[in-house]
Amino acid sequence: MSNTNIKKVRTSDLELKDRLVSIQRVTKVTKGGRTFSFSAIVVVGNENGVVGYGLGKASEVTSAIAKGVEDAKKNLVKIPVINGTIPHKQEFRYDGSLVMIRPAAPGTGIIAGGAMRAVLESVGVKNVLAKSKGSSNPHNLVKATIGALCELRDAYSVARLRGIPMSQVFNG
Repeated sequence: MSNTNIKKVRTSDLELKDRLVSIQRVTKVTKGGRTFSFSAIVVVGNENGVVGYGLGKASEVTSAIAKGVEDAKKNLVKIPVINGTIPHKQEFRYDGSLVMIRPAAPGTGIIAGGAMRAVLESVGVKNVLAKSKGSSNPHNLVKATIGALCELRDAYSVARLRGIPMSQVFNG
């Protein structure tokens, strides 16, 4: 996700809600037997264009989730959301996961599954069509979805980037 459009956000003045995407029990085999611990993927967002994800690992479930939330708060980005949907369609690949997101008409809802739904709800998107292909690994799906959202640009940022007034953006 090496993109110049990514805008980092401070957590001080945001009310963030966290969503647990996935939790897995992992095992480390030692000469004394098996040691179990937990790995949690968490997505946080203010449901108004700010989202972040984090990974937490600990020997207890609650500790892993808390660590994931703290990690997610360090990786917040600002996403353009216009009238409850995204500005344009976007595809993004991360490792084996390919995600495709498209804007939708009001009343459509979030048509997405699992990990993608958690990310899109945290951003605050109300109407979107989404599809994932390839790997359904939650880690890769979350990273691919956030990568696709980070590449979105609204008309205001395009006008500013080109140095032209808003009226000329669509009249090219």
